[in-house]
Amino acid sequence: MKEGQEQSEYESFGAEISPRGSFSSSIMLEKFESLRSGDTINEKFSTTINSVCQAKGCWMVLELPGVDDVRVKFKDYGFFVPKDIIGKEVIVRGRAFVEMTSVEDQKHFAEDAGKSIDEIVAIREPEKSFGFIADGVLIKK
Repeated sequence: MKEGQEQSEYESFGAEISPRGSFSSSIMLEKFESLRSGDTINEKFSTTINSVCQAKGCWMVLELPGVDDVRVKFKDYGFFVPKDIIGKEVIVRGRAFVEMTSVEDQKHFAEDAGKSIDEIVAIREPEKSFGFIADGVLIKK
């Protein structure tokens, strides 16, 4: 299949990227697990969208095998994604890192995701999490 045909299967956000050469989510999980807090690597991987900011599409959470997910934000807050894309296939390119997410930020994200008050109140400890700043996103049509 030609690059143009592949590209037409996706809706593009942010920088223009190619669907070719992306890692699977299982390989990306291995890469995340090898990182220490403060490390960053530039990568491109494909997976499924688990949740999206319901306020304005300013972040999304992507599937990694097992219990770990990755929160994706967008470079320089420069673009947003649609709010109705949960379950769709996605390719993201950007900077991967490991961070500690504060209780305050976790509660904010839970609120944006439409979680219940009980779920939000239950958040009581900082959490080690996988982060990703995407400069380009492709969402399968």
